Amino acid sequence: MNNDTPLILTVAPNGAYKTHAQHPAVPLTPDALADTAKSCLEAGAAMIHMHVRQPDGRHLLDAQAYQEATSAIRRAVGQSLVIQITTEAAQIYEPAAQMAVVRDTRPEAVSVGLRELLKPDVPESELHQFFSWLVQEAIMTQVILYDEQDVASWQKLRAEGVIPEGPWFLLFVLGRYTAGQKSSPTDLLPFLNQDDGRYPWAMCAFGPKENACAITAAGLGGHVRVGFENNLHLKDGSVAPDNAALVAQVVEGAQALGRPLASAQDIRQLFGRS
Repeated sequence: MNNDTPLILTVAPNGAYKTHAQHPAVPLTPDALADTAKSCLEAGAAMIHMHVRQPDGRHLLDAQAYQEATSAIRRAVGQSLVIQITTEAAQIYEPAAQMAVVRDTRPEAVSVGLRELLKPDVPESELHQFFSWLVQEAIMTQVILYDEQDVASWQKLRAEGVIPEGPWFLLFVLGRYTAGQKSSPTDLLPFLNQDDGRYPWAMCAFGPKENACAITAAGLGGHVRVGFENNLHLKDGSVAPDNAALVAQVVEGAQALGRPLASAQDIRQLFGRS
């Protein structure tokens, strides 16, 4: 990738844990997700990474809830955003449930934490079947990798044929295991040193240096995920008014780099969904 590649800018507006106690603009309902999707689309995002919640605000993996939230977002923005669901365990769900919700939802796009599925009780044959199904169904799949060991595991599974070739999209999570989960742009280097360059990659980061990490990634030809899931602060350290403000900062940085922004249709073409 180079700086002529359109930048895929994803917003992650809520995550599994954030509540209104942390910020009143965290979207927790389908209608709130739809409003956030519209404002972030207008700010420059082309994809939304969406979590859904139980009525009490707790993390939920549920096909009907995903479909209701997806419908609300589609009413707000049509096809102008790629909608990505999550399989995040959040210390609640086991691999079987994580894989089942994708099959039941049949989303346009999904993010999958590799280490959450690499469990002793999950046979390699089951992993192969799941990832093969994702390819067959043309579900845009982003594989979440938390450190360079995860990258090495990903490469090993591919080399052994456990994970088939497909239009995969990688997500490097910067600073997940740093003190206080505060990321730095240098956290990207171990990932890039281990990565074989086979697939497009994006990054997400924790804390007030999220924007600095994002612009570093954009400058190196990667893609970007920002939002209240991992960070509530603008680059000047103040609390962001909403998710769209975090998106707008990345757009400003991308413009300074001369990096064009991807549209939802660009993303669909890149990953074989058009």
